[in-house]
Order: sequence, then C-alpha cells, then structure tokens
Amino acid sequence: MSEKGFGLSINKNFPALKHRNFRLFWIGQCLSLIGTWMQNIGQSWLVLELTHSAFLLSIVTMMQFLPMLLFSLAFGTLIDKFPKKAVLIFTQTAMMILALILATLTYFNVIEYWHIVVLALALGIVNTLDMPTRQAYMSEIVERKDLMNAVALNSSIFNLARIIGPAIAGIMIGLWGIAICFYLNALSFLAVIAGLFMIDAVGKPLVAMSQHFFKSVVEEAMNGLKYVNSKADLKRPLIFLALISILAMNYGLVIPIYAKQTLGMDATGYGFLMGVMGLGSFSGAMIVAIKSHVGPQTKFQLAGALGASVSMFLLGIQSNLILIYIFLFGMGFSASVFISMINSALQLSSSEHMRGRVMSIYTLVFVGFTPFGSLIAGVLMEAFQAPGCMIITGLLGTIVSIAYIYVHNRPLKSTLSNAV
Repeated sequence: MSEKGFGLSINKNFPALKHRNFRLFWIGQCLSLIGTWMQNIGQSWLVLELTHSAFLLSIVTMMQFLPMLLFSLAFGTLIDKFPKKAVLIFTQTAMMILALILATLTYFNVIEYWHIVVLALALGIVNTLDMPTRQAYMSEIVERKDLMNAVALNSSIFNLARIIGPAIAGIMIGLWGIAICFYLNALSFLAVIAGLFMIDAVGKPLVAMSQHFFKSVVEEAMNGLKYVNSKADLKRPLIFLALISILAMNYGLVIPIYAKQTLGMDATGYGFLMGVMGLGSFSGAMIVAIKSHVGPQTKFQLAGALGASVSMFLLGIQSNLILIYIFLFGMGFSASVFISMINSALQLSSSEHMRGRVMSIYTLVFVGFTPFGSLIAGVLMEAFQAPGCMIITGLLGTIVSIAYIYVHNRPLKSTLSNAV
C-alpha cells in the first residue's frame, strides 16, 4: 500500500486522529496508561507478597474504588462547571505524586500494608475526578460525528497498555524489584501533562466560588440523576453495566490470585496472563473503532457482556494452559466491545451540558461499584478459591445477560431486523 493509500485508510477507519488536539491527548495517554498498568500489576503483587491474602487484596481494591461510589455524582457537577483541561492537569499531577510516594516507600523497603491502603484511597479520590473528565473531554477535542471513533481509540490504547504494561512489569519485577514499576508510572504522567499543555481547545471559564456553590453542586448532581432516569437510552445500559461490573468483571482481583495460587506463576507469568487478556481487549477495541460508523448497537452490548461472562465461567472449569490463554483473550475481547458500546451510547445520547454528569454516573456504576464486586469476589475466593469464584461469577454474569436479552426482547428484535 502506498503512503497516500495508507493515509486514506487511517482517515477512513480512524477519523478521530485527524483532529490535532485528540492526537496530542491520545499519544500522551498511550505512554501514561502503560505506566498505570505497570503500577496495577506491581501493586497487586506487592500486596500478595506482604499479606498472602486474597481478602486483604480485595480490601485494597475496594478502597481504591470506594471514593467513586461516594463522590462520583458530586464530582460530575464540578466537571460540568470547570475547564476540563485544567481539571486533567491537576489530576494527572496528583497521581504522579502519589506514584512517587508509593515507589519511594517500596524502594527503601519501609512499605507496609496500611500505606498501600491509604495511597489506594487517595488515588481513588483523584481518579473519581479524572476518569469522567477524560471521557467527557473527548467531546471538546473531536467533532460529534467522530466521537464514537474517539471513544473506541481511547479504549484501544487502554487495552494496548494492558498488553505492554503487564509484560514490562513482570520483567522489571524479576530484574529490579517492584519499586521500578511505580517510578516508571510516575515518569509516564509527564507525557500526558505535556500533551494537555499543548492542546489549544477553548474550555469553559473558571466558576467563581460562592456561598451557594456547594448547594448548587448537590442540586445539579440530583438533576443529573433525574436526567438519566428520564431517558431510557441512558438508564437501561447503565443498569446493565452496573450488574455486569459487580458480578463478572473483577479481573484486577481474581487474575493475580488465580496466577499465584492456582497456576503457581511468578510475576512474569502473571504479567503474561494479563498481556494476553489485554491483547483480546485491544482487538475488540480496534474492531469497534473500525466499525464506529454504524454507531453503538444494543446487540453488541449484549454479545460483549455474554461473551465476557461465559469466558470467565469456562476459565474456572479447566486447567489446560492453552485454553486458559484462549479464554482470557475472549474475555478481554468481549469486555472491550461491551464497555466501548456502553460508553459511546451514553455520550451520544446525552446533551452537551449534562455530559459530565452522565459520565460521572457511568464512572459510578462501572468503577464505583467495584467495592461490592471486590468483596463478593474476595469472599468467594476465600471459600472456593479462584476457580470456584470464576465459575460462580461467570455463571451469574451469564444469567444477567440472558435476562437482559429476555427483558429487552422486542428492542433487540427491532435492532436485528434493522441490521439485516
């Protein structure tokens, strides 16, 4: 293919990359998310090295996502009031500092379990503001017609980082210890911060604080809930996402326990497992990006949720390593399609002035409910070990997906008939 033909193919399949501001944001995220996944792997492995407990690891996961459960709605209102670029510069800088603290405590071998819990809680508070802001910010740096493509591309780099980050982390831990993962994550934030400073999109002016400001935040957060409740095309996918994320998407907790205690793997083997799952997620995100011109469709939401749940169930009932890799790939692929479709549907169905609040509710149900899922998975693994937990949660996710298909049978038939 000629250089011109390659350029035309890029413009056709990935039109969001035509926008300079999105390219700057996307490239910065590419580098930063690799560091994020390195820290995720290192933190999980560090907790297991210190405690040897699936339940205590679930507590760390719970503390990291608890702030999203508590503060997502209020933070969504703030996102709609302040320039998203300024918010992101603040959150990325704060996360860089937290990574440096964790790295230094680990390097000097003074890290204790409670340090990790406190830092996880602080990271969760910052992430509660950062995640919905990043999602809503894309509408300011791409045209509306390219928004679904931008969402899918953003998902693709998250999942590409899921391939690269764990692989690098596993090697680094084996060679130089866990602290290097945290230091490299801190360094990676410089890429996204630099990209944000280079973006020339004009955001909203700063909102002056007043005695009525915080009262207004509460009122407008409630308005966001009422807005979502009044629109079936927002409420239905959010309920579906909440159930699946609680029951069947506790990968960050289940996979490290599965790797260490069931398969007897070291950090490198665990990193490779996550890399295979990330390869599946990346493949799913790229398919969604290429097919983004057809728009988000309910049938793909359903297929993604069902595929992820069935893969989790199948992963728990056998021990063949080749099949493990196949099911991990399928789980990553399906989950990526499911999440990308839900995200795109919500952004395209919400009005501009409410998008920050809608995406904060998305963050609440997708990530903020993680403490419930983590506790369920932690208790199940203590009682039945990782394979038993996979079987039970995969089965529950499958039942929910089939029930959702049944409840929405008429809309699904309509969607399928229109696609034919």
